[in-house]
Amino acid sequence: MVDLLDAWRLLHPAIAVTFIFPLIGIVANFAWQTRQRRLQAKGGDKSKIPPTVGVEHNKFGKWLAGGVVGLALVGLARPIFYHVATNQVWSKNPFQVIFIALIFGATIASLVFLYRAKQKLWRGVFATLTGMGLVILGFQEGVFRRDNEWFVSHFYIGLTAAMLMIFSLAIMQDIYQDRSHRWRIVHAILNSIALLLFIGQGMTGTRDLLEIPLHWQEPFIYKCDFNQKTCSTPTSMTGEWRIAKE
Repeated sequence: MVDLLDAWRLLHPAIAVTFIFPLIGIVANFAWQTRQRRLQAKGGDKSKIPPTVGVEHNKFGKWLAGGVVGLALVGLARPIFYHVATNQVWSKNPFQVIFIALIFGATIASLVFLYRAKQKLWRGVFATLTGMGLVILGFQEGVFRRDNEWFVSHFYIGLTAAMLMIFSLAIMQDIYQDRSHRWRIVHAILNSIALLLFIGQGMTGTRDLLEIPLHWQEPFIYKCDFNQKTCSTPTSMTGEWRIAKE
């Protein structure tokens, strides 16, 4: 049985598997049906697809967008506060801890206000604040970003996907009000990219779970040379160490 620290670490992937990825399938299915019904109606055919698919796509899409942003915050909270606790940041720099807590609160509040905002200006403001909050939190100490391999980084792919979800929320009303359908086309293109990013998240998240040790293993694992793929291992009960090749 894993202890509390490791259970907290598993909370992020657990939410992704049980809530976010099923929602992605539901939203993608409704999006496809909505497009098919629109094309059939444009061609003069009577569609068997019920007219409620657009409403359901909109509803589940909002759930997905908020869920992705919330999942990102959960994924960032654990390494940030673990770093704060293990490095005694509160005693060294209490302002930094207060700042981080305020950014978490402001990001959540901005997301809630984004859902409620009706005017284009305020939707833009709250979408910007939500995105800024994610970026600021993402670049705090303790967050594993894989900067040298950003193109296959779970962090960077996830941050991009979250930004696309925030943008989708911000333009939701414009999609239905724009008679030229330009916003609908933008929405379709960007969310097709987001779907590919979610697939990438599934692969990179699985990889990272293999690489991240349990917290009690960290003092031993992080002594390894990851470039040379070598680790120190005990040769006997006396505590002597040798270098072992993987």
